[in-house]
Amino acid sequence: MTPYPAGGAGVRSAAPPVPATGRPRDSAATRKALADAGRALFATVGYDATTVRAIADRAGVNQSLLFRYFGSKEGLFSAAVLDKATELLAEVPREALLERTLAAVLDDEHGGRNAETLMAVLRAAGSSRVAEDIRIRLCAAYSTAFASLVDTDDPADAEVRADLLLAWLLGIALNRSVLRAGPLHDPQVVRDHVLRAATTLLGPRRSP
Repeated sequence: MTPYPAGGAGVRSAAPPVPATGRPRDSAATRKALADAGRALFATVGYDATTVRAIADRAGVNQSLLFRYFGSKEGLFSAAVLDKATELLAEVPREALLERTLAAVLDDEHGGRNAETLMAVLRAAGSSRVAEDIRIRLCAAYSTAFASLVDTDDPADAEVRADLLLAWLLGIALNRSVLRAGPLHDPQVVRDHVLRAATTLLGPRRSP
């Protein structure tokens, strides 16, 4: 899958830094500040363009603390994004999964923590620098969840349809992040089309 561009014309700028209010007083607060900062940057500029220094600056702490608490940028991503995404999948009722996922894709600036986590997941899934095992776990988690929505007794076919849907959502997220004024800028129009098409994709396969 084509990696997300790290910069250049048309790409959304990095998330603005959070004003520093002093270093968090304890380890739990420091970990949370770093996780929140990392999640925000992973969601807005992607895994590849996010640096350890940028995360630390946004969190208002020394970057050495990131290595102390998470070991690496990859370790922070796993804790702040992958674990959170898994929790969200467990919390969302299966019948609401598609709409919730689509809402996060289409309202990534105002959808709150859930949208932020999902956008970080979607961007990371297209990165060639995220460790293979993490990308597999990310995609597998969403693919398995979507496959459970497919109306078929064929597990292989359900997996294909789920991956097609996930790939489509990835493409929509990429298009909207790069072409901010493009034809997919209207979330309601995109939502209606995607839900209509997804109903057909997830439904039973018809004989020719």
